[in-house]
Amino acid sequence: MRRKGYAPGVAALLAALVTGCTGGTADGSATSEAKAGAASGPAAAPGKYRTLYEPCGAVERAMLRDLLPGAAQLPEEQQEKVFRGTAAVTYDTDRRVGCSWKADAPDASHNLRIDVERVVSYDQDVSDEQRALEVYTGKQDAAQLPVPAAGGGGQSGTGAPATGSPAPGTGTSPGTIDPSPAPASSAASGSPGTPGTPGTAGTPGTSEGLEPRVLDGLGDSAFLDDVLTRTGSTARHRTVSVVFRTSNVIVTVEYGEQPARVTEIPDSKELQEKARGLAQKLADRFDD
Repeated sequence: MRRKGYAPGVAALLAALVTGCTGGTADGSATSEAKAGAASGPAAAPGKYRTLYEPCGAVERAMLRDLLPGAAQLPEEQQEKVFRGTAAVTYDTDRRVGCSWKADAPDASHNLRIDVERVVSYDQDVSDEQRALEVYTGKQDAAQLPVPAAGGGGQSGTGAPATGSPAPGTGTSPGTIDPSPAPASSAASGSPGTPGTPGTAGTPGTSEGLEPRVLDGLGDSAFLDDVLTRTGSTARHRTVSVVFRTSNVIVTVEYGEQPARVTEIPDSKELQEKARGLAQKLADRFDD
C-alpha cells in the first residue's frame, strides 16, 4: 500500500502551528498573555507591571500591631501566627495574590484583608492599563457611591467616574485567576434597603466628610467604601474598603472591627484613617 505524503502547504501550516505554541517572550514570560490577533498588527501596550509582591510580607509588623491591637495580648507564639497572616489561594501569583489577618481582644475583634490583582487585556486594541481601568470602574460602580453634590464634579481627577453604569467590558478578562471576583468590598454586594447598604447616607457612626467617596492622591484612581452591618441579631461590624488602581494593578484593602459590646458602634474615622494609611504604603511599594 502506498503511503500518502503531506502536501508542502500542509507541512508549512503544521510547522507554523508548532512554532506558535512553543514560542516565548523576550523576558521569558509565557505567551498566554499575548493579545488575540497581535500577529496581524501592532498590539496595544502591555502593562507596566508583570509580577506582584508577596502580600503577607507587604505589611510592616509595627503597622500590623496597630491594626490588630488584640494580638498584643496573645502569647508570643500565637502573636507570630496572627502576624504571619493567611495567604489567599490563587492559580497564578503573578496575576493575583492576597492575604488576611484576624485578632480578637476582650473589647473588640479586628480583621484585615488585602487583595492585589494584575489585570491583563486579551484585546490587541486595548492595553492592559485600559482594561484595568474598566475593571476598576466596575468595582467603583458596584460600591454605589453617593452622587457628589452639584458643582462638586463627578471626577476625582484620576480619570475614573464617581458614579454611573458599569464600563463596557467590565468584568474579569478571559483566563484570569478568579472567573467571578467579588466586588471591591465584601459588603459592596448588599442590596438596596438592607443594613449596611454601600453608599447609604447617615450610616451610624459616619459623620459628614466620612461618607463613601472617591479619593484623590492614591494611585491613578481610588475610592473608599464604609459599611456598617449587623452580625447575628445585635452585634455591629464596620468594614472600610479602600480600592485603588496603579497602572494595570488593582489593590483592595478591607479593614473591619466588631466591638464586644452590642451598644458600641465602631469608629468610622479611625478605621478609615488606618485603612487609607495602609493603602498608601501599598501604593508606594509600586514606586520603589
